[in-house]
Amino acid sequence: MSCALVTGASRGLGRAIAVQLAKDHGLHILVNYSSNQAAADETLAEINSNGGTGELLQFNVQTKTEVDDALNAWREANPEKYISVLVNNAGVTRDGLFMWMPEKDWDDVMNISTKGLFNVTQNAIQQMLRKRSGRIVNIASVSGMKGVAGQTNYSAAKGAIVAATKALAQEVAKRKITVNAVAPGFITSDMTKDLNEDELKQMIPMNRFGKPDEVAHLVSFLCSDKAAYITGEVVNINGGIYS
Repeated sequence: MSCALVTGASRGLGRAIAVQLAKDHGLHILVNYSSNQAAADETLAEINSNGGTGELLQFNVQTKTEVDDALNAWREANPEKYISVLVNNAGVTRDGLFMWMPEKDWDDVMNISTKGLFNVTQNAIQQMLRKRSGRIVNIASVSGMKGVAGQTNYSAAKGAIVAATKALAQEVAKRKITVNAVAPGFITSDMTKDLNEDELKQMIPMNRFGKPDEVAHLVSFLCSDKAAYITGEVVNINGGIYS
């Protein structure tokens, strides 16, 4: 059975992506979360209510031993299943001016986004390489494309994801594995709930924030057979704010 692993899938973009992949592709969804099991249960309930299947998989993406232990144990317990789609979505923001930024705020943002991508992808890609097929979609950000003041740490992390996407795509293309990134702008979610939407939307040509399901549809397309010749790309989805 073909499965999709979505990291940070307990809420926001991750939840929307997990639900959409189950709907569009009939994939069994591995709903990864770090601590909020109640929210992860809600994601799973939404997948099930739409006729899909899935299960929870708890680990912190930034800790390699946790990632390997969880994924290896899952693989041993489910020999008939394999991860054909990986969405590296887990990420956090710790905004603040660089000159006053605590070291921990830099490390947390970098480790969850970039070390997380390394840990999860390196484990999941082994089977894709053997099977000579796979889809990897990394969630970047407009912050990683243009840089955003007050987000030097987040911009650095997401910029690294963009560069890693382009390099890894070239390494695994011959094995029919595509690696792409999606770079959302302002999307209505937990991550943006404290922002002044009325003020910020005036900067966006479309004059609104995006919706999680709009990003999820794009991710779903990149995971489909229709996108088999697209790799190493970064697709901006931001209402024209950075086009």
